[in-house]
Amino acid sequence: MKRALISVYDKTGILDLANFLVSKNIEIISTGGTYKYLLENNIPVIEVSKITKFEEMLDGRVKTLHPNIHGGILALRDNKEHMNTLKERNIDTIDYVIVNLYPFFEKVKQELSFEDKIEFIDIGGPTMLRSAAKSFKDVVVLTDIKDYEAIKNEINERGNVSFETRKKLAGKVFNLTSAYDAAISQFLLNEEFPEYLTISYKKESIMRYGENSHQKAAYYVDNMTDGAMKNFEQLNGKELSFNNVRDMDLAWKVVSEFNETACCAVKHSTPCGVAIAESVKMAYQKAYDADPISIFGGIVAFNKEVDAETAKLLEKIFLEIIIAPEFSQEALEILTTKKNLRLIKCTKKPSDKKEYIKVDGGILVQDVNSELYENLEIMTKAKPSQEQEKDLIFALKVVKYVKSNAIVIAKDGQTLGIGGGEVSRIWAAEKAVERAEKFGKDNLVLASDAFFPFKDVVELVAKNKVSAIVQPGGSLKDQESIDECDKNNISMIFSKLRHFKH
Repeated sequence: MKRALISVYDKTGILDLANFLVSKNIEIISTGGTYKYLLENNIPVIEVSKITKFEEMLDGRVKTLHPNIHGGILALRDNKEHMNTLKERNIDTIDYVIVNLYPFFEKVKQELSFEDKIEFIDIGGPTMLRSAAKSFKDVVVLTDIKDYEAIKNEINERGNVSFETRKKLAGKVFNLTSAYDAAISQFLLNEEFPEYLTISYKKESIMRYGENSHQKAAYYVDNMTDGAMKNFEQLNGKELSFNNVRDMDLAWKVVSEFNETACCAVKHSTPCGVAIAESVKMAYQKAYDADPISIFGGIVAFNKEVDAETAKLLEKIFLEIIIAPEFSQEALEILTTKKNLRLIKCTKKPSDKKEYIKVDGGILVQDVNSELYENLEIMTKAKPSQEQEKDLIFALKVVKYVKSNAIVIAKDGQTLGIGGGEVSRIWAAEKAVERAEKFGKDNLVLASDAFFPFKDVVELVAKNKVSAIVQPGGSLKDQESIDECDKNNISMIFSKLRHFKH
């Protein structure tokens, strides 16, 4: 008679599977809570201690760690020596191992003591799974509830489980246990840059395609931490694409920089209009006015509730996504008339501590750029006014998220010109100036993500009504830029912190 060992924390679907196995003349052995659960539901089951001839001990920490269990799993059926050893020691083979693990992924994020979290580190479960997965030629191993039905169907159709299916199920075991171990390692080590990079992510969805239609893509979420792009709720619209999630992430990060009511429009992974104002409607109108061309087909984010008045403006143009912490009922009624418009409710602030950049054959890991400036030092004779200081900080918060080289020109809490992604800083400045001059405003401010290698940027903007500049400083020719500012009565502040975004 074949045997199945069942030991599951999540008992979803297990009664149906157990009944099926019994109907196929497969004997069931089980442990602890699973044994009691099966027995209570009138499923014939043998307690594992009857197999090991050893009672559970240490509060259940030791129950399946025994040769009578692992010998029955690991023995090669076509190896005479292995089978003779089992016979000599009166050990029966185990042909099915159905195990899922203590929910460490979930419990580690809860408000539990360190000791309580340790208790959710499963030892026996992964050990049985790994043994069964190594012996997949002879043992069917199940750890994913979603596989129960498929295995039942395959047994019904062909009388057994194919080699290819067994191999795939074994691969799923090591896929799970590697992520499980990675999560435990992160929890215990708590190191910024450990010797081995072991991150633990779970597939959230398969996407229609990646950046382009010929690229396959999937979305994974972090098992160890929550985050804005993990904990959002989609209220309307078609499924999200690869590019949508990237742009949402950027737009949400920009508006999350501000305590004031803020709006950010993003197109092709760069801000095209950002504004702060006293109301959501005004913030949107200012962000829209900043670049009414690029916002078309883009993503708009707010850090405050979207109301009906704002919704009436939003529905007038084609947008891919609107993301906000809340939508009023009236706003939802207006915006959900557009069936494809994705409405995203996001209440969690960005919380990542590290970011990862894949390169061919390696991966770069760095701290998230969470700082704004080291300290602010006025370098010129002219000093910025209080209003200019506010606008300089506003522009600095935006320039962090613009591709380098990056220049942002702003006034009154509104971006007027954004230049980014250029290989020369002067070219980025020229783009920003060209866009800003259309507004015809005076006393503009400028933020740069990195230092000025030459005075040419100051020379350019002096002719275009910029009267205050913030940049990190650090160039060998800083003094030339400072002198040019003094010559043109422009105030310049050094932030002492660079914001490259490649």
